[in-house]
Amino acid sequence: MLGKKIVLGAIATVLSFAASVAADSTIGSTPALVEFYAPWCGHCKNLAPIYEELGQAFSGKDDQVLIAKVDADAHRELGSRYGVKGFPTLKWFPQGVNGDPEDYSGGRDLDSLAAFITKKSGVKSSIVKVIPSVTVLTDATFESEVLASGKNVLVEFYAPWCGHCKNLAPTYEKVAQDFLNDKKTVTIANLDATVETVSAEKYGVKGYPTIKFFNADGTVEDYNGGRSEQDFIDFINKKAGTQRVAGGSLNAEAGRIEELDTLAQKFSKASTKDEKKAISDEAIALAASLTSTNSSAKYYSRFFEKALATPAYPSTEAARLAKIIKNKSVNRARLDEFSIRHNIISVFSSAPAAKDEL
Repeated sequence: MLGKKIVLGAIATVLSFAASVAADSTIGSTPALVEFYAPWCGHCKNLAPIYEELGQAFSGKDDQVLIAKVDADAHRELGSRYGVKGFPTLKWFPQGVNGDPEDYSGGRDLDSLAAFITKKSGVKSSIVKVIPSVTVLTDATFESEVLASGKNVLVEFYAPWCGHCKNLAPTYEKVAQDFLNDKKTVTIANLDATVETVSAEKYGVKGYPTIKFFNADGTVEDYNGGRSEQDFIDFINKKAGTQRVAGGSLNAEAGRIEELDTLAQKFSKASTKDEKKAISDEAIALAASLTSTNSSAKYYSRFFEKALATPAYPSTEAARLAKIIKNKSVNRARLDEFSIRHNIISVFSSAPAAKDEL
């Protein structure tokens, strides 16, 4: 039996108080999947976030099944007892640690691991299927989805077995989600270079992941920047003219029109209602001329009219829109609209009352 030297429980729990649990607990007869790992092992580090998600997927069901791990480098006698010769080694204990284990030889992605546990124990995970936002390319679709798309396309050439690719995958998916509202101009895509070899060879892919940016104008360049979510966003914003921030929201400049901003600032500083009226009339006329080419112009017209009629309107409207933007239930398209309106009204929000209104 593994006895008291195993770290146990849903991995989400183990990460926070593994030492105290390991000191005085045993798994007993509860079925368990156990990872034998070593802290220095690269493959173990790659598996760690997936294994943590697995623990979370079965958390709260510890009386039915356990997701556990043991540092077999620190407790070598356990590794030796169960024939562990490499890391990470996964074993299934159908009768708990008091029984004999069987080797786990399936896939090491979250879905494969969860399906195995459900099949063996009958316990269902809490995994919610999320439709990936990254566009999956093939040799057959590369022309239409990239070269002839007229879009700005970021392409990751990857290999399924590549540790760096696996580490990048969650961040890359976040980037794809961040640009969902820009799908008319931007695509975040990947291609399995070990299968779709024609495209990989055409673009000289020799290592993984290789990331290339296909500009809408037909030019291609290597992506050599950082690999954080914000790094990718900054690069794409610069290349495609988008205005995103990490998390998918628009930045504070989105929707703003410089000429109308200048008039809004003059409006804010005007000291009389007559001055504000003259500036408002000028701005509304300018906005009307820009509406056909810039959809944000219509918001300026509306805000100038309302700010002239009600001096407190800019500050109250800015506060109202800020509250809406924080509401996570607002859909993406509407969130962009509210963000643009908030960006614009914020130019007015410091407007003082005209002297003849005091």
